[in-house]
Amino acid sequence: MALIPLVRLVALCVALAFSVIVLGLSAALTSTTEKFLDGYFIFAALAIATSSLAMITLPVMILLEILRPGGFTSMIMVEVSWLFILSVLFLATGADGAQAASDTFTFSCGDYIPTVAAACRETSAIQAFSFLNWIILMAYSVFIFASPSSLQIARGLASGSRLLPRRRSLAPAETSAVQMEATPTTIPASTSTGYPVGAGGTGPTSVQAGTVTV
Repeated sequence: MALIPLVRLVALCVALAFSVIVLGLSAALTSTTEKFLDGYFIFAALAIATSSLAMITLPVMILLEILRPGGFTSMIMVEVSWLFILSVLFLATGADGAQAASDTFTFSCGDYIPTVAAACRETSAIQAFSFLNWIILMAYSVFIFASPSSLQIARGLASGSRLLPRRRSLAPAETSAVQMEATPTTIPASTSTGYPVGAGGTGPTSVQAGTVTV
């Protein structure tokens, strides 16, 4: 079971590092196109938005694992769902970047002037790191979702979920014990002892129904 937290930490850290790279490259490319073309690529704006979301959420997930080791299983379905969404966004970024590169840069990056060549290389790098993040996050999501522990949690068969019914099953027995202790005991008085007067005592003793007289 220690393999899952390790894989999680490595995958999230690598994806976070690639997100920082994508954000930097996209910002640089957008700055260049705004300066010389008075516009920006749609895939660059998508890359900025996607990498920003990743940089906000991934550190929170990593810190939760550091502060509460093993605690991420309580929200595993939420985490896998969000990482799947991020992976789809990175896939869309890479695919849109590839389409924009094929339409804009028809020659090799080295065939252009330095400014255009730099933009061409930045576009290629954004595509590469976006596709890498898609592969990492998608593979991690599939790995976690298919692991036996996550399936047990999803079906409510984890050990923690079995404790509650066991604790509840003790409640009737405890209630019965309390009722038995609280019930007063009554002993009906007999009508007569059958002993002669003065026998076995120091004085006359008679017992009547419900009354003891000494």
